[in-house]
Amino acid sequence: MREAVLSAARFITTRAHEPIALGDVADHVGYSPFHLARTFEREMGIPPGQFLTAHRFQRAKQLLLHTDERIIDICNEVGFSAVGTFTTRFTAAVGTTPVEFRRLPDVLTASPPRPVSVPDGDHDGGAVTGTVRLSPAALAALGPNPAVYVGLFPRRAARGFPVSGTLLAEPGCFLLTGVPPGTYWVLSSAVPTRDGPQAQLIPGRSVLGACPRAVRVTPETPVHHRDVDLDVGAEWSQPVLIALPALTSAGAQERRRQR
Repeated sequence: MREAVLSAARFITTRAHEPIALGDVADHVGYSPFHLARTFEREMGIPPGQFLTAHRFQRAKQLLLHTDERIIDICNEVGFSAVGTFTTRFTAAVGTTPVEFRRLPDVLTASPPRPVSVPDGDHDGGAVTGTVRLSPAALAALGPNPAVYVGLFPRRAARGFPVSGTLLAEPGCFLLTGVPPGTYWVLSSAVPTRDGPQAQLIPGRSVLGACPRAVRVTPETPVHHRDVDLDVGAEWSQPVLIALPALTSAGAQERRRQR
């Protein structure tokens, strides 16, 4: 069953630029659309349609930083017909509008990300502690002094803003505070710092990891411990859409408040 899901993920990834539908993916793996959607979400954490959209937004991020194409042209190139819908959904997933994302390299150059916890100093609510470990392959891909982001998200996808998050100056222990009651996933990603803001916003290789068990924070059990192992992601892995460096850049946060 997992092999069928991985085959579907590879199919979606290689054809994300095409107008494919769930039925096309289901036919490829020999499942009914309903069975594939249910199995895919259980294994990957999001439905196949959202997985497809994630890869399209990742392509949009690349085009925004590496070309001078107009937003409307990028919108059409990645499979959207309405620029308003594209902008709204891109902003929800990445945490910044397409126009603002294109400007982030300059913003991050002027105001680099700094190690920080968000919410900063707020110890009301629950807490999650743990340790982030990087595989040898991840360390080799990232180079020296990688930036390690850890966050709590309501789903197994790093999109939008985390409930609580932190930027570590190096792999190691983390503490997430101010966590309201609820069920969350501990997700982590590391990006290189040696090649400048663009490499941090769109790394050449994804280095990511997730705790296999969700965290359920309640008044009775407010504190949890979870360790996360990071490794180099496969080409068909779910991309990390959120603009991680912008979360811990004072300049980027100020621009966001002024929107």
